[in-house]
Amino acid sequence: MNVTTLQYRIKDSTSATHLNKMAGSVSYVWNYCNQVNRERWAKFHKTYHWSELDKMTAGCSKELGIHSQTIQAITKEFYTRCKHRVAGRFKKVKLNWRSRKRSLGWIPFKASGVKVEDDVIQYQGKVFRFWLSRPIEGIVKTGSFSQDARGRWYVNLTIEESDKGRLSTSKECGIDLGLKTVATLSNGKELSRENLTKKYEQKLAGAQRAGKKRQVKTIHAKIGNKRKDWNHKKTTELVQQYDKIYVGNVSSSKLTKTRMAKSVYDAGWSQFKTMLAYKAIRLGNVVKVVNESYSTVTCSSCDERSGPKGLAALNVRHWICLSCGVEHDRDVNAAMNILLSAQGIVRRRESPAL
Repeated sequence: MNVTTLQYRIKDSTSATHLNKMAGSVSYVWNYCNQVNRERWAKFHKTYHWSELDKMTAGCSKELGIHSQTIQAITKEFYTRCKHRVAGRFKKVKLNWRSRKRSLGWIPFKASGVKVEDDVIQYQGKVFRFWLSRPIEGIVKTGSFSQDARGRWYVNLTIEESDKGRLSTSKECGIDLGLKTVATLSNGKELSRENLTKKYEQKLAGAQRAGKKRQVKTIHAKIGNKRKDWNHKKTTELVQQYDKIYVGNVSSSKLTKTRMAKSVYDAGWSQFKTMLAYKAIRLGNVVKVVNESYSTVTCSSCDERSGPKGLAALNVRHWICLSCGVEHDRDVNAAMNILLSAQGIVRRRESPAL
């Protein structure tokens, strides 16, 4: 069985009135948990377990207008966030307060709390219609209503569906992530798209100077949707073509502190890798992140570090190895080294210990 999450946009604009009210109740429960948690920590240096928070919030679903399972999901999510480690050492004692101004709407639910039929979902006696952009094939397990920056509401359904199966291709590839070319494969294929940030930057700057907040949000959403759509299409192609995919561990967080920050954000490496990972799990493929240190300067033919080094040599896209004389494309060579590195790790693991 496979588990996947499908997102559909809510149709009727009047539904936002009911959903906003319910989202306010969700924030109320969240803030209550936050408050009592802080008070207990201040007095006893202890925090509440989610089961204790469940008991403290029991019986208020009717007054708040949300399902009791929604309240349970809130307390569990709150507890999970509190137990999340920060910098590998500390746990969070207090979380951010939720409000309508600074928090996007969110209403979690379980399958037993809703009824889904065709393009209609019923929750707490309210009927919400959505655009059925793709059929729902499987059993609804959990889900949530969520709001985007433009105030639009969506319903997210976590579906358990049977394995669709896929014929093995016995192919594998290494991927080098970049800025000009988003992804370069070890077989020389390049996956590139236009720089969306540069394409819309003048229009965005004009809207910002004019103080048109709604238009600014629309442009940002358009850029994000186009990036997400491209990443979806390309990652789907990759997991369909290759059984094993190895990606370099390029650090976007470090590069966002440099002059290349705008291009790094536009590339969307994190989203690309996340999509690859969960789609591979669904199809039974393998996606691994591999250390790509020295992959651009190491010759994939003779393993000598004879390539162009340093920031000054970043514009050198083709080079010839001084040891073996093989000519390399910088990105393709890096992707090949990532693949060879991953294959070497696999061979070492599979070989018997001496």
